[in-house]
Amino acid sequence: SPSLRAEAMVAGPPPPLEPSPLPVFTEEGFGDKFLRKTRENPLVPLGCLCTVGVLTYGLISFKRGNTRRSQLMMRARILAQGFTFAALLGGMVVTALKSRK
Repeated sequence: SPSLRAEAMVAGPPPPLEPSPLPVFTEEGFGDKFLRKTRENPLVPLGCLCTVGVLTYGLISFKRGNTRRSQLMMRARILAQGFTFAALLGGMVVTALKSRK
């Protein structure tokens, strides 16, 4: 019909055939990646901090000669490491389930 053709001509020329430019991604630095991963799974850095804190306190107790407290802290370190590992595995499972959807 002539009226549709006239409307199409008024709309302007057809779009160009060149592909649209691809988006440019900036390289993610260590700090940006660390913050993103911390937001995704905050329990892993928390577990790491607990592990380091308990280890440091245990080493200080060992150096001061308090072997009982030092042994207790080394056992607590194992628990903190286990917590960190479980948080890491849990985060990986959650990420895998999200990517499946």
